[in-house]
Order: sequence, then structure tokens, then C-alpha cells
Amino acid sequence: MFFMGTYTPKLDDKGRLFLPAKFRDRLSEGLVVTQGQENCLVVWPRDVFMEEARRAQSTPLTVRGARDYARILFAGADEGALDKQGRIGIQASLREYAGLDRDVVVIGVMDRIEIWNPDRWRDYSSGAQAKFAELDEQPNPQQA
Repeated sequence: MFFMGTYTPKLDDKGRLFLPAKFRDRLSEGLVVTQGQENCLVVWPRDVFMEEARRAQSTPLTVRGARDYARILFAGADEGALDKQGRIGIQASLREYAGLDRDVVVIGVMDRIEIWNPDRWRDYSSGAQAKFAELDEQPNPQQA
């Protein structure tokens, strides 16, 4: 099952967030929330996070980018589960990293969910949509 779509739930006063109902079954076995790129948060199903962790672990420690990636991925990670109402709790440090207040944007991105500050999402997506509109299939230079 792929996560897809854009939603605008609200964080409650305790830092909990209702996830869209159609996302909840895939997260029933547990989840991990961590820092994402572009200052969003990423919610991974626990099994997908473990696959990502194995990929990070298989990269040599002599590669600086791999060390940096693993440090940020794991240092900011918080393992959790949906509560009975379909909410996840988001730690204060993660909310601060992503600039989350009451309003948020939740997007499905294939095997993960991203949680964005609405202004950051608007800025990011407008630039990304312009690039998307300009995508064109490039011929393989080896075939030319």
C-alpha cells in the first residue's frame, strides 16, 4: 500500500496529530517519526524504517555523507504507535525542528508520510511543481 494524498489536520495542545484514517492500517504495527529533509517530519511504518536503517548500516563509516545521514536519522527518531483514536504524539523537539504549531500539512509519499509546516509546504511545493511541469524525457546519451 502506498501513502498518497494531502491532508490538513490540526495538532492538539499535547502535540498529538490525527492521521488520515486510510493511513492507519499500515501503521498499526508501529511507526517511527524522525527529522526529514527540507525541515519536515517523516513518519515511517516501523518495518520500512528498519529497511532504511539497514541501508544506512550497510554504507561504510568512511563515507562522511553516510555518517551524517545516519546521525540525523537516528538522533531525531522517536518510535511510537497510534493511540486508540488514530493519533500519534510528536515530541516537542521534532515539532520545533519542523516549525509545527497548530496547523500542519500531511502528505503521503509512497512508503512514508511527511508532516509539514503549511508555509514551508506551500513554498516547497510551488517550486517543485514548476520543476515537475518542466520535466521532459531525456534520451539516453549512450543510445544517441
